[in-house]
Amino acid sequence: MEWIRVASAQELGDDEVKAVNVAGYRIALYRSAGEFFATDNMCTHAEALLSDGYVEDGCIECPLHQGRFDLRTGKAMCAPVTVDVRTHAVKQEGDDVYVRSPASQ
Repeated sequence: MEWIRVASAQELGDDEVKAVNVAGYRIALYRSAGEFFATDNMCTHAEALLSDGYVEDGCIECPLHQGRFDLRTGKAMCAPVTVDVRTHAVKQEGDDVYVRSPASQ
């Protein structure tokens, strides 16, 4: 299980999202209510980057069609999205934020 450092905790404020690359995978890193979360960066409904979306109430809203995904579970919350987005393990050690490499999951 490989953990990859992707950001400083200072880089993201609450309800912000950032695109990161983890071992060649495009990942969206989020901070919400002081916690960090990660999902695949591609919407499951259309080819839109979730890192260009809007974070609110623990969800990411796709910038293309306003479908929403839960940050904790990846669950598709409303139409038009019906397929969940894959989540990734995140940990924080001091100021460093790590995502588990999707290749090792």
